[in-house]
Amino acid sequence: MTDKDQAEFIDELAILADQNNKINPEFYSIYDVKRGLRNSNGTGVLVGLTEIGEVHGYIIDEGEKIPVDGRLKYRGINVTNLVNGFKKENRFGFEETCYLLLFGELPNQEQLAKFSQMLGQHRILPEGFMRDMILKAPSKDIMNKLARSVLASYSYDENPDDTSIKNVLRQCIELIAKFPTMVAYGYQALSYYHKNESMFIHKPRPELGAAENFLLMTRPDGIYSRTEAELLDLSLVLHAEHGGGNNSAFAARVVSSSGTDTYSAIAAAIGSLRGPKHGGANIKVLEMMEEIKSNISDWKDHEEIEFYLEKILCCEAYDRSGLIYGLGHAIYTLSDPRAVLLKDKARELAKEKNHEKEFDLYCAIEELAPKVFARVKQSDKPLCINVDFFSGFVYKMLEIPLELCTPLFAVSRIAGWCAHRIEELASVKTIIRPAYKSVVTSKNYIPLADR
Repeated sequence: MTDKDQAEFIDELAILADQNNKINPEFYSIYDVKRGLRNSNGTGVLVGLTEIGEVHGYIIDEGEKIPVDGRLKYRGINVTNLVNGFKKENRFGFEETCYLLLFGELPNQEQLAKFSQMLGQHRILPEGFMRDMILKAPSKDIMNKLARSVLASYSYDENPDDTSIKNVLRQCIELIAKFPTMVAYGYQALSYYHKNESMFIHKPRPELGAAENFLLMTRPDGIYSRTEAELLDLSLVLHAEHGGGNNSAFAARVVSSSGTDTYSAIAAAIGSLRGPKHGGANIKVLEMMEEIKSNISDWKDHEEIEFYLEKILCCEAYDRSGLIYGLGHAIYTLSDPRAVLLKDKARELAKEKNHEKEFDLYCAIEELAPKVFARVKQSDKPLCINVDFFSGFVYKMLEIPLELCTPLFAVSRIAGWCAHRIEELASVKTIIRPAYKSVVTSKNYIPLADR
């Protein structure tokens, strides 16, 4: 077949595949199917138990969903208290957060020092990994490169298939340590091979944490301010975990339940996070905000802002999806605690980098978007700005390229994925196997010559 013949045949097959894979929407109601593992009122179907993360945004009173201020807990500790604790002591918090998620309790000074030292010793990639895995197979998508790097790590592990808690824990610690390096080097390869830019390979420094090393390895000069490192560290803390029901954590648990190796389970979680409905939301916020800024003459004019937000909701502006990205959340209703904490720290960096006008625009949209949505959609559904709304702005101020936004999410969330994998292996020990009902009608087999 010629290339043209193949292209035409693929077009025919695509039409056939689309036609024969659409299930009658009425069947979902008839059989009471929980599409997306969601109940009819939008709450998640209860499929498991966890002690790792708690996400709270509403209460159910006599079957009615009552909105409340959002709350996020790591191992029972309110994330706001966790953040305020290490900020008060003027230190970084991501390594402490990783320890808490993995082991279920806060470390003392000696434990934190040893754990941080161990992470530091494992940040450097194995001999030849950079050359053979990253530079020889550069990718235009760093999440793709990260997933392949994780799978390749299996080949560098002398004991990859042992699923004992001790061995899995060792693998998890090594992956948490190496993720910033894998992502940073993946970006350098992208810059050189696909963007025709210079490549800068800085070795990670073992005495530095994840946030400082990431800034060191992604910047040509490796220079960053204390405020920048603190804000990135805070972002890592706030993205580290979000309950077992989020798509990527659930993917890690589903794959882990089969008894497979750590690298396969974490690669599956990366594949989930790569999806635009999960980890790519902050990129959509950034792109949307660039569109808004270029179409609003006065960033302080609330009427003009409201008018453009209406156009977005009416599918007349930006990507014509009718969505204001960064607005609303599956669980949080009145507030997203991560957005609240990130906004406070973002204000500090905005002053340092002279981005106060843009920060004020974000704040104006935060205030106006829920009102515009209620008016345009004639809805009384409570909506709040979520963490993606401010995280994109934070990454922009940190001069983090767009291609790194979702991979940076993975650098943080690897801690939660590993915690959920260990909990699944230690507590459940049963393969996750939900039911699907076949609704196809019986058909007769027709001989090839008669078709």
